[in-house]
Amino acid sequence: MNAGADPVGLAQTPLIELRQVAKVYGRGGAAVQALRGVDLAIGHGEFVAIMGPSGSGKSTCMNILGFLDTPSSGTFLFDGHDVGGLSRDRLALLRRHCLGFVFQGFNLLGRTSARENVELPLIYRGVPAAERRRRARQALDLVGLAGWEKHTPSELSGGQQQRVAIARAIVSEPRVLLADEPTGNLDSARSREVMELLSRLNVERRLTVIMVTHEPDMAAYAGRCITFVDGSIAAGESAGRDRHAA
Repeated sequence: MNAGADPVGLAQTPLIELRQVAKVYGRGGAAVQALRGVDLAIGHGEFVAIMGPSGSGKSTCMNILGFLDTPSSGTFLFDGHDVGGLSRDRLALLRRHCLGFVFQGFNLLGRTSARENVELPLIYRGVPAAERRRRARQALDLVGLAGWEKHTPSELSGGQQQRVAIARAIVSEPRVLLADEPTGNLDSARSREVMELLSRLNVERRLTVIMVTHEPDMAAYAGRCITFVDGSIAAGESAGRDRHAA
């Protein structure tokens, strides 16, 4: 098939699909409905931004997409397979092998070098030490931190720390990168650097990126923006990444 005909793969089976997904916390009069019959499809290689006010359901949705929570009802398909009934152990395996996570707070080990931080997911997967080091250096090079392998987080700027966190998220070659407010602790210049990096990874490596953000300027880097309000999707629209291409 012509690669340009369907750039995000939506004509194929979506990589991620939610069908009438609802999530309720608590019972009886104390029940809180965090998601209300959400329908969502994300194609292979898409870059999607998720926005919405506090309590809108966006974080609950991200937790479900990250195999950290399960729907109360509805269907969650990953690459065409229903994952709703999987055990916690099976979900943990999917999370380890298919997903990479980037957080607002970086979550780096303070006394550990950049390279050793990046190696962590590979340790959990049992990758031999020499191969871990090679892949960690390769990931750091990819995010523009070649030569910084031995620096600890305290010796790096906020933007550099987030780049280490991104390298750690992609070192295991995940299918999906989930980014939760990845620029929330950065100034505007460092935020743009991180977003340009995520955009490049999305385009060049065809990595599916799903990002929660409160910042419209950051959401504009995505190919599609989805807004949550009161547990439902209120709107989906093109976010205009082209204006940042230069």
